[in-house]
Amino acid sequence: MANMELLVRTLSFIEDHLEDDLNTETIAKECYASKSSLEKTFKFSLNFSVRDYIIRRRMTKAARLMFQKPELSLLDIAVMYGYSSHEAFTRAFTQVWKCTPSEFKAGSKKRLSPLDLFPRITGIFQVQGEDFMRKAVDVSELYDFIKSRKDCWFISCDIMNLIPINEISRDVGDIAILESMRRMEKASGEEDLIFRIGGDEFVILTNSSDEEYAKSIQEKILSLNGKLLPYDKKDVPMSLYAVLRKNDFKALKYSELFDNLMIKMEEKQSQG
Repeated sequence: MANMELLVRTLSFIEDHLEDDLNTETIAKECYASKSSLEKTFKFSLNFSVRDYIIRRRMTKAARLMFQKPELSLLDIAVMYGYSSHEAFTRAFTQVWKCTPSEFKAGSKKRLSPLDLFPRITGIFQVQGEDFMRKAVDVSELYDFIKSRKDCWFISCDIMNLIPINEISRDVGDIAILESMRRMEKASGEEDLIFRIGGDEFVILTNSSDEEYAKSIQEKILSLNGKLLPYDKKDVPMSLYAVLRKNDFKALKYSELFDNLMIKMEEKQSQG
């Protein structure tokens, strides 16, 4: 769960300092991580570099301001997010939104609600390498998305005994990772979010505050424990841990969000 902790701690720090001068070195230092491990976690989980995530997040916030506070000038918004010139802001904004800030601001007046501009995330998960399957996803909205699902349930999963599986073959280890994601996808609902945090660490964030719903997903995942993975001439049994945790998001402190979840997962793993 270390990668999850690093990711959410970093997202929280970035969110609190979007209007400040940010760089990867500073963020890594504040989050007690090396620059390389931070970049690796971001690319693994979000398929973005830290720098690109910051740009997208700032431009998302800038676009919201255009919608919510039309009295602000574009230069005011640009300066707020660290751009000293209209030209630099326009380049960054166009990179994200595929139109200039002026065009976006004019078009936003015709929209009915912020939801038209910022659609809800419904799913993101990595399938293999750089190949991602997506369902209406903007990962720059991940922070707001998790916050919006307060009181919903997480199901955190990882593979039991992955090291012995990898000792058979790295290929069968990769097959096990893909199979774990398939099991989670099959068990979860259409509006549940699945994302990969590390090598064999995954999280489902449900769209329900009903604990029984979360337990039903957990039970579906656990019911497949021991099922054989066909590999070459040897069938390999595979099982997953699955731990529930309520999303009690508080005061924008992401690090608090997963404390009990990580403790529960570690306790589960220590029990074998």
